[in-house]
Amino acid sequence: MPKSRFPHALTLLTGCVLLAAVLSYALPAGEYDRVDDAVTGRTVVVAGTFHEVEPSPVNLFQAMVSIPRGMLESGDIIFLVFLIGGAFTVVDQTGTLRRLVSWLVARLHGRGVLVIPIVAVPFAIAGALENMKEEIIALVPVLLILTRRFGFTPLVAVAMSAGTAFVSASFSPINPFQVGIAQKLAELSPLSGGMYRLAFLVLALGVWIWGTMRYAERTRGAPEEAALDDPRTIGGRGGIILGAVLATFVILVYGLLKLSWHFEHMSGLFFIMGVAVGLIGGLRVTGTAEAYMKGFTAMAYPALLIGFARAIFVVLQDGRILDTILHGMFTPIAGLPLVASAIGMVGTQALVHVPVPSVSGQAVLTMPVLVPLSDLLGMSRQVTVLAYQYGAGLCDLLTPTSGALLALLAAGRVRYDEWFRFAFPLYLALMLLGVLSIVVAIAIGLE
Repeated sequence: MPKSRFPHALTLLTGCVLLAAVLSYALPAGEYDRVDDAVTGRTVVVAGTFHEVEPSPVNLFQAMVSIPRGMLESGDIIFLVFLIGGAFTVVDQTGTLRRLVSWLVARLHGRGVLVIPIVAVPFAIAGALENMKEEIIALVPVLLILTRRFGFTPLVAVAMSAGTAFVSASFSPINPFQVGIAQKLAELSPLSGGMYRLAFLVLALGVWIWGTMRYAERTRGAPEEAALDDPRTIGGRGGIILGAVLATFVILVYGLLKLSWHFEHMSGLFFIMGVAVGLIGGLRVTGTAEAYMKGFTAMAYPALLIGFARAIFVVLQDGRILDTILHGMFTPIAGLPLVASAIGMVGTQALVHVPVPSVSGQAVLTMPVLVPLSDLLGMSRQVTVLAYQYGAGLCDLLTPTSGALLALLAAGRVRYDEWFRFAFPLYLALMLLGVLSIVVAIAIGLE
């Protein structure tokens, strides 16, 4: 009997688009009123304004049209993926990253498992600082070279990079796209509760990195031998290239935190980096252009997945049932005891993240509804923000409608069902840690 396999990513996402269209016929249409929020610069819902509206069911043809519309709406992210992919292909073509891999392999000879926390730390910092997701896609090929040299599976490459960044973003005290937006909407001071979040961030990263190291040791095979450059030195030119890459990320973080940069600014920055690295690395203009084309080709499939995933959200909006789903999920929480309500918020935020896989988009949809509810319950608004962070953020590890996750798995050639079996137990452990954080926060009166 043939072994059943998880559906192909495009099949799964197309099926979700069709399911959303079916739900537009089955669920009553409803909406919250919305206003432009001057503090966050975003359009947010108005609590207590949910009302039924004229049904707007989405037929089959309209559902299919939502796919190119999803790509258009995700255009800024898709172009970022292409330009980052091209830029890091240029870096790879100079040979610098491969020599860096050889250097690291030589230094960790016999202690290969230590590469996991070494690689995880910069991704944890990036996740905490700027919610790093799609930017990781271009780095996966180099990480695959590294893991093969130590005998680890491709899943380890995704886990120690993207997985670590997702966990760090979820527990971060400063992530501007999660806790930053949520605290603004809850009218809390930036960085309030920061030390409390930092303590649980360290614990969460410990859980994830330990789980990744344990899996890597259990599934380790024979290391791949490769005739690479002399591992003893990266060279002066290589050092300049690595310095340019590091400087790019420093500028990126500054731009996001201080200059309110968007995806188009990030794309332009990485394009500049790629061109500069190509010229420094001796590829010349033609070689740099050819490397960019190679990178664009490699990023085509991951970029498509991001557009397909966005189409699900487009259908729910067109069908006028997204707010209906939100209202139906959050209304029952009001009748629960305080601690149960807080834990219920975590669970409902996780469920909402399936149709709304954008954490910033989810914040502006849910926080204006939950903050007045938490005030009525006598719950700290800081606890409401924590429930959003853990519920929405950690769900990034599993959500099959997340274009970023599926694109990362596609880049690493990791099947979703394989990833789910690895990540789900760790996800449960991290959710329990999040619940513990919320219970302690209520007990100590965290504000």
